[in-house]
Amino acid sequence: MFENFYKGKKVLITGHTGFKGSWLAIWLHSLGAEVVGIALDPITNRDNYVLSGIGNKIKADLRGDIRNGQLMKEIFTQYQPEIVFHLAAQPLVRLSYEIPVETYETNVMGTINIMEAIRATSSVKVAVMITTDKCYENKEQIWGYRENEPMGGYDPYSSSKGAAEIAIASWRRSFFNPDKYQEHHQAIASVRAGNVIGGGDWAKDRIIPDCIRALETGNSINIRSPKAIRPWQHVLEPLSGYMLLAKKMWNEPTKYCEGWNFGPRHESISTVWDVATKVVEDYGSGSLTDISNPNILHEASLLMLDISKAKFKLGWEPRMNIEQTVCMTMDWYKSYKKENVWDLCLRQIQSYNNQDSN
Repeated sequence: MFENFYKGKKVLITGHTGFKGSWLAIWLHSLGAEVVGIALDPITNRDNYVLSGIGNKIKADLRGDIRNGQLMKEIFTQYQPEIVFHLAAQPLVRLSYEIPVETYETNVMGTINIMEAIRATSSVKVAVMITTDKCYENKEQIWGYRENEPMGGYDPYSSSKGAAEIAIASWRRSFFNPDKYQEHHQAIASVRAGNVIGGGDWAKDRIIPDCIRALETGNSINIRSPKAIRPWQHVLEPLSGYMLLAKKMWNEPTKYCEGWNFGPRHESISTVWDVATKVVEDYGSGSLTDISNPNILHEASLLMLDISKAKFKLGWEPRMNIEQTVCMTMDWYKSYKKENVWDLCLRQIQSYNNQDSN
């Protein structure tokens, strides 16, 4: 898919111990990249990062908080990365109501600290800053959000990501302006994905981990927001987009340094209840319980992305439908106890590579 582009490239990933970050580190390492990861400790000892052993395979597996700007600059100076993928974040909506200040410190100031480290490190040629589909001012509209629509967010998490997008746009105009590329030689883009699912995610208040915990203990799956509609996609889908974008930016640095959506096809936009039903069917047992409460903390009920720009300008489009997405996700959870997880992840990456995008 990437034509040996990443072989020998020095790539730094923030948040590599997290769900998406671990998959990205595995994929890049398998392509021959020299990967440096900087992150906090993984949340559980069953996380994909832990079970895959990726931390023992990459060039450097570092611990550090992106809120520490000086530490970030020191790490960048030491390892001289050429490509940066910034994924480190406080990623949970409901938790952001409990720790709003920390959410903003991590998602806004942490992002700014990474951009300042990039600015201070001339080896960095390309940076892809990962935010979320929730960065948009959500009007619960029935059509997908496009990259030029207003940033916003109801809850502290969503609004922090909207604020991060505004900061990224400001730094791009102020310090990484494509019109002045010959002065700074750096290209920076932001990317937004939908509701990402896949193996090795054990975070709280996410539908797949909630399902698996219930299924493994023989309990019914409690569904908090059964009618909420989300753009579901397997973790490898947006990661392929991020990696393709970085390659394009490397080759044509002033053409692609802007915001990008990487979401699923329209037929993969489903309710939480429908996805949980598919999980139970694929697992072969289990039941669902509707525990919806109109007085719970606000979460968006309808959210979709328009991916026309990525399709026509990057040549990227999703390869999997919702059935394939859930099937590959459940394959991981049904296999992780009996199969070598490193081999399992590589098998799934290879399977994804073999998918026909048409």
